[in-house]
Amino acid sequence: MNHQTSRDMLPNDQRQRCEVWTRVMGYHRPVSQFNVGKQSEHRERRHFCEATLNS
Repeated sequence: MNHQTSRDMLPNDQRQRCEVWTRVMGYHRPVSQFNVGKQSEHRERRHFCEATLNS
């Protein structure tokens, strides 16, 4: 769980844009270069974390 407090927040003048990349058809590509429909599809994706087994 990630809870942000006011001390964790950066002022707007210190923020920078974060480039999000994803794997498409075997290669990586920035989401910002997707068309509007593909960007919408990317936002709707469900993410998961695979559990690791401790043997």
